[in-house]
Amino acid sequence: MTVKRYFWLGAGVMAFFIGPAFGQTASDTFSTIVSGDGTISIPENYREDMVFIGTWGIEGGEGEITSGFHNVYTSRDVVDHYQETGEFPDGAVLVKELLGAVSGRKTTGPISWGTDITGWFVMVKDREGRFPDNALWGNGWGWSLFNADDPANTVTTNFRVDCLGCHIPAKKDDWIFMEGYPLLTEGKE
Repeated sequence: MTVKRYFWLGAGVMAFFIGPAFGQTASDTFSTIVSGDGTISIPENYREDMVFIGTWGIEGGEGEITSGFHNVYTSRDVVDHYQETGEFPDGAVLVKELLGAVSGRKTTGPISWGTDITGWFVMVKDREGRFPDNALWGNGWGWSLFNADDPANTVTTNFRVDCLGCHIPAKKDDWIFMEGYPLLTEGKE
């Protein structure tokens, strides 16, 4: 082998091992968290590698202020792209981390705080319609809900049945409730 070939071989090996350390970008999605048949998985290390963009509090029942929290993450390049264009790029990943909640009183008054992770909802932007025969994909997104006791397998069977009911009010905003993500919408009307 020539020196030039060793250089390219070494560069390729370094990119393979070092590349993931610099964080996933939207363009990496379809090779990292989406399988060839469209199965979606939860991104590893999303809390460390992604940007926190907002929290939703879920109304509680009797005696509870909040029954849970949804903390939402995406990658920095998705934030930058959305701030610039007002659209999610192909391959954008949104991870909604679902937390239980406890309500109580503190010196500030009645409050709620997050507890254990109860699940994850992962959405992947698909501008190309890659998986027309997969019931988890449609309306420009891949949709998957995972329970905490089995994070390797989605419980979603059909996005139209399992997901759209909640997302119908956000149809005009690409099925995403944008008012919960000030980092994305600051300065936008």
